[in-house]
Amino acid sequence: MAGKFEIYKDRAGAFRFRLKASNGENVLASEGYKAKSSAKNGIASVQKNCADAACFETQKTRGGKFKFNLKARNRQVIGTSQSYATEAACRNGIKAIAKAATGAKVDDLTAKS
Repeated sequence: MAGKFEIYKDRAGAFRFRLKASNGENVLASEGYKAKSSAKNGIASVQKNCADAACFETQKTRGGKFKFNLKARNRQVIGTSQSYATEAACRNGIKAIAKAATGAKVDDLTAKS
């Protein structure tokens, strides 16, 4: 089931997006962008690359948890996951990205001021 992307501005005024699963849980967060169009391009890149397992890079945190980055084919990080207690949960998070991103609508929270 599709999730949704939310575009928002952070406290510093940068545009960011997050991908929410159908249950409302945040599953991927972007870096900050100067322009909203760049955030929209990031969303398109998530949708393009999320089905390719080679675009995911799993890491172990200093605290012993696991997280992943979704990277474009040029190896630039598109988004980063939350931390997971186990490697298996992290792998499930990767699977959730493809389900949530495919067919996801975009909710522009910056237009609702």
